Amino acid sequence: MEISTKKYIIVFLITAGIFAVAFIVSNYINDKRYEVIKTTADKISIDILSLETQFELFQESSCASLSNPVLSDEINALADRLSYAENQRGIDDEDVITLKKYYSLLEIKDYLVMKKVDNRCDVNPISILYFYTNDEGCEDCAKQGYVLTKLRSDYPLLRIYSFDYDLDLNAVKTLITINKIPKDQLPALVIEGKTYTKFQSVEDIRKIIPALAATSSATSTQATTTQRK
Repeated sequence: MEISTKKYIIVFLITAGIFAVAFIVSNYINDKRYEVIKTTADKISIDILSLETQFELFQESSCASLSNPVLSDEINALADRLSYAENQRGIDDEDVITLKKYYSLLEIKDYLVMKKVDNRCDVNPISILYFYTNDEGCEDCAKQGYVLTKLRSDYPLLRIYSFDYDLDLNAVKTLITINKIPKDQLPALVIEGKTYTKFQSVEDIRKIIPALAATSSATSTQATTTQRK
């Protein structure tokens, strides 16, 4: 009986030890993930301020000196980080939601700066505002995301801004109101001030934006010039 009791005690201690180690490791991993998300959020705050400062500097420069007045590469990189954070912690995680708000603000800032640069320098940027929802009822939202990812890959100069329709952020809600986007018509794209609801294929979007072909040619020319250098 005494041996059996000792055996149960040993098994209990080992089990408790395993759970304790698992708990500590889990907390450590979660803390590290939070640090990554917090660092990214802080970086986005800096990028927003940088973008505003950039435009102030542009106003003092000639249009000929404006080679790349936007943060397209940075925004795309932040989109990838946000996607990773959502996959790791879930779309309902408070830190992920905060990160998405920062990211959405950066997108809006970039979009507005591009409009100002266009008004001043006539650069004619090609932009798409994409509104989606994570609700299970919107099966086409995920499909639309894949289509836009494909287009962004084919046309690097195309600017795509994605917004969660349900995000509790006044700036996003204002965009939704301005463009009159009903939730039951998602996904929705806003192209050159016109709203297109429901799923749009790659070919549909190419027809809507015929200038994409010229954008592709310009990108190829830039790449060839760079290689020659």
